[in-house]
Amino acid sequence: MKAKQPTSVITGAAGFLGSHLTDLLLARGHQVVGLDNFVTGSVDNISHLGGNPNFKFIQQDVTEFIFLDCPVDYVWHFASPASPIDYLKIPIQTMKVGSLGTHKALGLAKNKNARFLVASTSEIYGDPLIHPQTEDYWGNVSTIGPRGCYDEAKRFAEALTMAYHREHKVDTRIVRIFNTYGPRMRLNDGRVVPAFISQALKNRPVTVFGEGKQTRSFCYVSDLIEGIYRLMMSDYDLPVNIGNPTEMTMLQFADVIIRATGSRSKIVHKPLPQDDPKQRKPDITKAKKILKWEPRVPLAEGMAKTIAYFKKKV
Repeated sequence: MKAKQPTSVITGAAGFLGSHLTDLLLARGHQVVGLDNFVTGSVDNISHLGGNPNFKFIQQDVTEFIFLDCPVDYVWHFASPASPIDYLKIPIQTMKVGSLGTHKALGLAKNKNARFLVASTSEIYGDPLIHPQTEDYWGNVSTIGPRGCYDEAKRFAEALTMAYHREHKVDTRIVRIFNTYGPRMRLNDGRVVPAFISQALKNRPVTVFGEGKQTRSFCYVSDLIEGIYRLMMSDYDLPVNIGNPTEMTMLQFADVIIRATGSRSKIVHKPLPQDDPKQRKPDITKAKKILKWEPRVPLAEGMAKTIAYFKKKV
């Protein structure tokens, strides 16, 4: 019989998303065991949990065997570098956490008879040839380009998750996460939200790549984590997109940030990075239908909270 208080294990618990997930699960009555090796995570993201009797932290590389002597109900595999600046610097570690790390996390779920969720990504669609991206689209990915280490690690993680589901009957979930923003993002993480906000707050030129016509859609972190929680608690075992379908160009987004920060920054253009996706927009029909989920936090509200956080960091 399962314990009344569920136990969740989160890999990458000190990361941007992992720490927000930890907070949500603790608020909903879970005991949480967090694992992280701080390659891209930060103690600051979980320092407020010091002394919380329902939170236990283990500093560990999840590509090594995970030993826990307690019952486990849920395994949430979030460990991975998630920004181009990281995976271009540590491509092999990125591939190892997506392959060996996923293997170890799935092994833990199998051993504990726990439900498993892998944090996949919209990057598995690559530079998409269909728009918006639905879950049945197989993607347009370069295996040998600079982003291949991340894209292929996540594609492999999905394939391994389905293999454990089919062969070992592990109860699995796959979430494909689209662009997310909010407090606890790293200032220097190279992604567009921290980059634009930090440039604007310092009144430095805001860097837009190419003509700035490439699109992204931004989901506030609390919306995203709620969607992921609902997916884990659902009965659906195929991939689900979680993100915000409101699409905007990078030029429009730069303008939003400059206005929201009251900055004197001007926009400057730089050459497009290799394999940078031209369009990114989730089709969230499945999430709406199966999870009764859609994003609720407007961009202006989410940006105000995010900018307030970065003001303390700049």
